[in-house]
Amino acid sequence: MRLSALVLGLFLLAVPVSAADVDGKWTGSVDTPNGAFPVSFTFKADGTALTGAMLGMDGMEIPIKDGKIDGKTITFLVSLDFGGMPFELSYKGEVSPPEIKFMGEAGGMPFEFVVKKE
Repeated sequence: MRLSALVLGLFLLAVPVSAADVDGKWTGSVDTPNGAFPVSFTFKADGTALTGAMLGMDGMEIPIKDGKIDGKTITFLVSLDFGGMPFELSYKGEVSPPEIKFMGEAGGMPFEFVVKKE
């Protein structure tokens, strides 16, 4: 009986983060030459598909595109419009229960940041 409980406990600890763990609101900041820039995302997992939005500087939600979940890794794109000039940001994140560690790219320039679940 004890051995069964021990095996079950070890199995539960070894189970990778599931896609549902990404659901909800995540906030943090990106360090820039002009100081820290706040970021906020809302995500919803549906199997291997990821939907959601990024909160823009104006407070409006910007939908994510091409959201995918592969184990603990999430990827997606965000398209911005700066006065008629489209600008695309790509994100790749490693999800763990307390945080997502992101690698992003904007205009060929990589950046890193961490968000925490609210």
